[in-house]
Amino acid sequence: MTDALEAEPSPDWIEKIKSGGAVPHLEPDNCPNGWASPEGDIFMVRGPDYLSSRVKIPGGDYLLKPLGFDWLKSSSKISEVLNDPNSRVRRAIDADPVNKHFVWAFNLQVPCKDNHSAILYFVSTEPTPEDSLMDRFLKGDDAFRNSRLKLIANIQAICLIGRAISCKYIIGENFIEVDIDIGSSMVANAIVHLAFGYITTLTVDLAFLIESQAESELPERLLGAVRISDLQPDSASLYELPSEEQAGDMQSSLPSRLWKSIGEGFSQLLHPGSQDTAGMPVEGNGNGNHQGKDSKTEESSDEDDFEDAEN
Repeated sequence: MTDALEAEPSPDWIEKIKSGGAVPHLEPDNCPNGWASPEGDIFMVRGPDYLSSRVKIPGGDYLLKPLGFDWLKSSSKISEVLNDPNSRVRRAIDADPVNKHFVWAFNLQVPCKDNHSAILYFVSTEPTPEDSLMDRFLKGDDAFRNSRLKLIANIQAICLIGRAISCKYIIGENFIEVDIDIGSSMVANAIVHLAFGYITTLTVDLAFLIESQAESELPERLLGAVRISDLQPDSASLYELPSEEQAGDMQSSLPSRLWKSIGEGFSQLLHPGSQDTAGMPVEGNGNGNHQGKDSKTEESSDEDDFEDAEN
């Protein structure tokens, strides 16, 4: 379905969003200082018999279509972008004459001097099936969302985001935005500051999915994924915060094992063979990968939040 989704004609507003950001939309095999949609099979997800066999399978088709990517910076933390009527994606949503599309946005709030945000947008052009895992995620409470939202990155990290990082869910009539505060941990902050200096040399694949925890929910399905390559910090667009916007001061506890793995993954990508990566097998390819309330689940162990890429 990945190819099928790309092949289907898209409404004009979708194509305008894909090509309208400061970072260009390019082909997956050649996207310097750009973003692209990688094949779903480069990510491994839980297979139909995972609960008994622990076997994973290639991710396959995406549930959502790629919509856009924004690389923004501001004087304060950027949040609730889809609640801002002046944001480019919100304007396009409001102008959609059919109004049957549903937008998913994942806002990675990067801790740095200029408060960068990498925002990944996806869209569903069909109604969400009743009582599906996606439907339960949208209708559920923050505790359910935090226990299920998963990020797979090709820098040796698989993480239940809501348990590891402070997340804020913003839900509208035709969108959901997840603001993911990477800076909500001192450890994460330090790792990202180091990685930020190397971001221009990296190709990173990021996939989002809702974790399957029961046999009836298997196999897992990827919501969508984005490839970001050789991203230049200076290419970020200046985002003007709405006048009522106030920077949040979210605090949470983040397992250090995840961010140590991400940091070592960055280093391994830049300097192959320079360190021992035993116990941290690479997943993916070799190129790198409610209602407006802050939410956290109770503190959990590293093993609950971090899934070994082999298992």
